[in-house]
Amino acid sequence: MVRFSSASKLVTAFVLGAAITLGGQAMISKSFANQPFMEAALEQLRAARASLDQAAPNKGGHRDAAIGLIDQAIVQVKEGIAYAR
Repeated sequence: MVRFSSASKLVTAFVLGAAITLGGQAMISKSFANQPFMEAALEQLRAARASLDQAAPNKGGHRDAAIGLIDQAIVQVKEGIAYAR
């Protein structure tokens, strides 16, 4: 029978815990593509779109142009997220 000292048990537990942690993080980052800045940009663009929808349309066509540009930006951000996955 092999006996382990307290120090070797501690080292083994640490190495095992580190391996599990790193392996779990790798799986999570690959499955979600970990893109917090792109996701934040998408949320902000959607919020800007919602604000423009509520604004009065008397802006000489500039409000409508801004809505169109935001819609294009939303598409581009979504495509960027999909590409990275």
